[in-house]
Amino acid sequence: MVSLVVVAVFLLQGALFQPPQASGFKILPADGSLTHQQITETAFLRKMAEVCRDVAAARGRDFTLPINNKLTATAVQRACSNSYSSLLKISTFSLAISQTSLSNAAVDGKQFSTAHHFDNEDFKNGRDLITQGIAAVKVSMKQGRYFSARTSLGAACHTLQDFYSHSNWVELGSTAPFSTLIKPELPLNNLADPNTKTCKSCVGKDCSDNILPEILQQKILTSGYFHLFFSNKPAGKCSHGGFLDRTSNRDPTGGINKDDTSSDHGFLHQRAADMAINATMELLEDIRVATGNQAFLQLMGLNQTSVLAFVFDITGILSNYIEVFKKVSFSIIDSRRGTSEEPSEYILVPFNNQDSGPLKRTGNADTFKRHINSLSTSVGGNFSDMALSGLLLTLTQAPPSSNIFVFTDASAKDSELKSAVEGMIEITKSTVNFLLTSSSSRSGKDISSSRLLSQSDIQLYRDLAHVSGGQTIEITDTRLSQAIITDVISAGLVTVLERSSAKAENFSFFLDPSLSNVTVYVTGDSPVFTLYSPTGVSQSGSVADGPLGSILTVGNLRRIQLNSDTQTGEWKISISSTSSYTLKVIGQSIVDVLFFFVEIFEGGHEDSWGQSFTRPFIGRNATLLVSVTGGDSFTVTDVLLVEASGSGVVNGTIKAVGATDFLVNVDRIPEGAFLVQLKGLLNDSTQSLPSQFQRQSPTQYKGSRITITAQSQSTTLPGVPFSLNFTVASNTIGGNYTIRARTDLVETDVSFPSSLNLVAGGSAQGSVTLTVPSKTESGTAVTLTIEAEAPWSTDLNYAIVQLTVSTASAIFSGCYSLCMCLSFSWFFVSHFV
Repeated sequence: MVSLVVVAVFLLQGALFQPPQASGFKILPADGSLTHQQITETAFLRKMAEVCRDVAAARGRDFTLPINNKLTATAVQRACSNSYSSLLKISTFSLAISQTSLSNAAVDGKQFSTAHHFDNEDFKNGRDLITQGIAAVKVSMKQGRYFSARTSLGAACHTLQDFYSHSNWVELGSTAPFSTLIKPELPLNNLADPNTKTCKSCVGKDCSDNILPEILQQKILTSGYFHLFFSNKPAGKCSHGGFLDRTSNRDPTGGINKDDTSSDHGFLHQRAADMAINATMELLEDIRVATGNQAFLQLMGLNQTSVLAFVFDITGILSNYIEVFKKVSFSIIDSRRGTSEEPSEYILVPFNNQDSGPLKRTGNADTFKRHINSLSTSVGGNFSDMALSGLLLTLTQAPPSSNIFVFTDASAKDSELKSAVEGMIEITKSTVNFLLTSSSSRSGKDISSSRLLSQSDIQLYRDLAHVSGGQTIEITDTRLSQAIITDVISAGLVTVLERSSAKAENFSFFLDPSLSNVTVYVTGDSPVFTLYSPTGVSQSGSVADGPLGSILTVGNLRRIQLNSDTQTGEWKISISSTSSYTLKVIGQSIVDVLFFFVEIFEGGHEDSWGQSFTRPFIGRNATLLVSVTGGDSFTVTDVLLVEASGSGVVNGTIKAVGATDFLVNVDRIPEGAFLVQLKGLLNDSTQSLPSQFQRQSPTQYKGSRITITAQSQSTTLPGVPFSLNFTVASNTIGGNYTIRARTDLVETDVSFPSSLNLVAGGSAQGSVTLTVPSKTESGTAVTLTIEAEAPWSTDLNYAIVQLTVSTASAIFSGCYSLCMCLSFSWFFVSHFV
């Protein structure tokens, strides 16, 4: 079986001036130096392998995987699957590592925070960051919010790792990590006094002996001073070093950082990196002991399944439909009990023509069934319901990558929320499916869904489903049980191709040996199609059982389940229709594609980046970082931005930057919605020749000409109003821009201006005030989303601020929270990346 995971990271090149960057454990590898990402990934793999080895021993199973710095995600996943006697997930394992690494890298956005990088002998505040971060990880895990846990974890790991590069811990001859950094109850002893001289000038470029001998003999802990613009530092103090550090030109000259092999103390880089790996493993072990193996597996992504959410209409006339829905939902729940596909959480959100909610969530299937059984219908008053309000509530509260089903037979009276829903789908990467039923009309007559729902109503639901990679299925009540629900919640699903069109077109796609259970969907009003195999065999859409597969027609959906002996190679399908339609090809595979929008920051001798939760700027260039991990060889041949509806393609220029990493430059972000497509050659032991393969992002993305920036202060107290300023700018039309703000923490009060007035090409400032409940536990993560929508809904963008609830009695100067505002125009300096 092919073992391959493709991880792609979208890098947005910053349009604004960025200052030079100081060096650190790098983002991109150079000269054999280890990066923050490599350090974090190595620690993750080794710790996970140790946990699985201990589990195997306790269960009397063999564990033969050597635990060293050469482990791969695939090797650990296979060994752990044997330990647990179940197939653990490679895709979510790789995703967990990527999410943590991205959060780790983003800490370099705190370029003026000495605590985040242990500069300027700021040991107490640096230790506080780490211990508060560990506490936040544990709180988020207890709440089942693993994305937030990884965000806090990555940030804490960055600061911890920087300690070993920026302090003299390694020079002191230490052979083990400084455990006091993860234990707040222990004192920080033997720290250098502010007046204690610690260094002497380097001899030319030779800094191998610049730490004063009395500092080494007395085991006094110090770290280097750093500043981009000023050379002032206390007399006799060590500097960070490097040509970007102005303090290193002042006596004592030179520095002590071990960020890479070319640093002033680069001869100790490998020892510092190894110490950072061991320290990160020690931090992970502390979390595992506190939370238990099962929760730790979910944090690592090896035991994480999707959340299943149902959002449906409870208007009174739908009582018969709801009973059918209950039966279908119960069969879905029961069919996944005790399997690797059993949801980790269930969410239920009702809505009617007046309101939506309340949201109910549980991890227990029987409890979820009771919630469903307790639903009662309300009296309806018109033909429209609050469908998008219910969906938006679900997207805000559900974890990322949830499977969401919306059941309704009515139009959305809140269609003005369409852009906001699209934005939340982009943010969460959740899949949304609409099941549009035709029940008795609200006047008591039987009518078809085409009379109850206009074509514009149906198209609204189709658009939202298509953005998320989901389906819109128009069915009758009696055929509800035949809906293709189980397909979209199967484990290991990947998207091979998805396109929309309103004209006759021919499409092609490649199937590779790793794919199984390949399914083709054609959704639309009476489309006519013919499918062609790589050998030229064809099957018309009117043939239910043919040489290529079986076709099931459910309402407006045609589902083609390809035969199990499907050939690999290039397939083709020709489709003609008098109205719009959607083509989608999915399958199960361990070959997966993950990518994230991030900003790239240029300057100095090293570029760096941090994840950006915002839309990229239309028409500007961008860079795509593709990282491939797995046990088999491969070649990436194409990375494309493909218009979701249309024929436009933006080709990327690919440059290898490591054994498995590629930088892909694109010269512009498309005007409309787009998807990312990757093509390549896959070597498989069962095939004599490489096979062509392709993957596509399941979620659509859009660019924007609006930018939103928000302040990076990101700590709030429970029960105390917290205000956060933001700026909206646009280089296009002026007018009133609609503002929305929401959080993912229930019962949080949020107030904000309903609109801001911008002149064409101008900007305006606003403020969001939120108050989290007074009983909120310290360490709880809060995600604040701020949206700005242009007049007449012509454009929309958003920014996300990660807040941490803290009951700390004092907050030192400077922004020190583990999370940060992720906006379009960060000001950035790089450290141990």
